[in-house]
Amino acid sequence: MDVKEINKYGQELIDCLKLKTSPVAVKLVPKGGEVPEGIKKVDETMRHCQLVDRVRRTGEEFYTLGEDQMCKGGAGAMGLGEMPPKVASGEFYFNKLKQFSTQGAARRTLEGVTKLPPNSTEAILYSPLEKTTFTPDVVVIICTPKQVMLLTQAMMYKMGGRIEASFAGKQSLCSDAVVKTYKEGKVGVTVGCSGSRTYTKISDEEMIMGIPIELLADVAAGLKAICPK
Repeated sequence: MDVKEINKYGQELIDCLKLKTSPVAVKLVPKGGEVPEGIKKVDETMRHCQLVDRVRRTGEEFYTLGEDQMCKGGAGAMGLGEMPPKVASGEFYFNKLKQFSTQGAARRTLEGVTKLPPNSTEAILYSPLEKTTFTPDVVVIICTPKQVMLLTQAMMYKMGGRIEASFAGKQSLCSDAVVKTYKEGKVGVTVGCSGSRTYTKISDEEMIMGIPIELLADVAAGLKAICPK
């Protein structure tokens, strides 16, 4: 699949689903890899969820290093450095955010967060899918539940089956939507987290789907077949 095909599929997703913002292409550049020429570095420090939300609204394309990622928990999940110990242990969510009844409940939840090995990622690239100049690993779509339903039906069109969702309202756009999708090669659905719903413009009426690039063509073909005219 070349970039022109990926751009075409991105536009088809927008047209079929009547998306108000772009699907976002995300690429994890492995340690030692190089950022493609012509892609600019992001101009401010932001959280991964903010970067995805910014790109889907503005149509910008850029890359980030670990130093550009404000949320070190999200950066750690994606392999840009180490996961902060108090985040990895659940202590941050238990003691500071008061989101669990016990430290054990917090620990069990955070142990289930899908992560890449520490310092295994060199950079992360972001772009609107319909204009991307690179081949992404994952496509992140932020949209309404009805649009997620249509994407699910499109995914089922060729082979059938079911989509298995796994989320806990923690590290949603970084781990659930990107890393889990990247590692498992499966479509994933997630509902956001406290951080992504506090620091972005993701609305209460939106949720998130991550699609591995290998399945993009099937999803786009399925949408063309089943989407309302």
